[in-house]
Amino acid sequence: MATAESEDFAALLRELKDRSGRSYGVLAGKLHVSTSTLHRYCNGDAVPNEYAPVDRLARLCGATREESVELHRRWILADEARRRARAGNGTAGAAEAAPVAEARKDTAPAAAAEPAAEAAPEPDPAPGPGPAPDSAHEPEVVAVRADPGAPRRTGRMSRRTRLGLIAAGVVVALGVPAVAVATLNGGSGDGKGAKSETVADAKASGGTAPKATPPRSPSPDASSPSPSAPASGTPSPKPQPPSPKPVTGTPVSVGVSSYQWDGPCGKFYLLDQKPEAVPPSTPLDSRTWARTLGAVDGGHLMLQLTATGKSQESVVINALNVRVVERREPLDWNAYSMGSGCGGAVTPQSFDIDLDKSQPLAKPVAGLQGETKVPAVDFPYKVSTTDPQVLNLDVHTDAHDVTWYLEVEWSSGDRSGKVKVYDAGGKPFHSSAIKGRPAYEYRTDTDVWERLVT
Repeated sequence: MATAESEDFAALLRELKDRSGRSYGVLAGKLHVSTSTLHRYCNGDAVPNEYAPVDRLARLCGATREESVELHRRWILADEARRRARAGNGTAGAAEAAPVAEARKDTAPAAAAEPAAEAAPEPDPAPGPGPAPDSAHEPEVVAVRADPGAPRRTGRMSRRTRLGLIAAGVVVALGVPAVAVATLNGGSGDGKGAKSETVADAKASGGTAPKATPPRSPSPDASSPSPSAPASGTPSPKPQPPSPKPVTGTPVSVGVSSYQWDGPCGKFYLLDQKPEAVPPSTPLDSRTWARTLGAVDGGHLMLQLTATGKSQESVVINALNVRVVERREPLDWNAYSMGSGCGGAVTPQSFDIDLDKSQPLAKPVAGLQGETKVPAVDFPYKVSTTDPQVLNLDVHTDAHDVTWYLEVEWSSGDRSGKVKVYDAGGKPFHSSAIKGRPAYEYRTDTDVWERLVT
């Protein structure tokens, strides 16, 4: 059944579709999806795993800039509810406003069916003699993998969703050793995922069974009044609400919500195959196409993260770190374009990260969203269960073959930690430069990959 978030998202989709005057079949054909899939989107029975097809549908229907922004906001909430539901399926006893909705089949990539793993703090090396440190003040490190998740019904949504459009330009240069680099606030540079989290509630130690209460003395005759009987007008004390349990575990979730937040235009994959042996790509599912063929992200990766708190209490997102696992010479493979007939791109608010520096820092740079100039906004940001934060990243390399992952630093009260973000399967992301490589684009009219003129 549909969630409250997906119903709100679908309502705006239906309004735009009806106003366009175009049929489901015509719109589905232009989006390269089936008519039944588009029906499910507009009925709230399914939510697209990527925002790119939603954006194209909005443009086909003539949506205004304000409508496009509102549609994006509703998609974020619907997609986040689904993703959080998948992560919450293994957590018992969590206090939620509504039950988890049953996961439904849609057009999600086959590789995206893998559950998101959110692991617990990595253990520090065994301490020497002395008192154990207070675990409540130790930083926590968890690892998450890319997974859109399944839908879930949640509480009342926020009417304010901040879309922090952040592009991390990862510039990799020759001559830098193939080791993990220093980051914003230090920390381990290894690419290992954290171990699974186990949170045990504190319980009172067992003792002897309580003694039975002695029986009360026989009551006097019913006709004789009891001197200890309370007056009939005296109200009984009201029960006090239970005190809230302390928050345990990581109070924020961070996951990959899109690999092409700016659409397929300009997206390339590197593949060690000749054009005649490469099948055509699927516009709305190019990530699965690439994984199946063993392709590698070429040049730019338009990666979108969504950070959401797990309760109404605000969590501060302090920084985004980039960890390089290994750097090599760029792959000498062919480059295949995922966009055909693309128009102008939109420049988002961005962060530039130069890995040539001994300690790379994320420097905010002003950008554009449509025709509106978006000022650069640096960390920190605040998130909660109804107020997510979207980070749009432009991660690119011009001269290397790089494996890498991300770390998001958070704090809540006197607690702090890091969330590691990996690609699907818990593996680091893999990007390689495409400069100087033969590039091809698929021609739907001739059903062949055609060499691009550069």
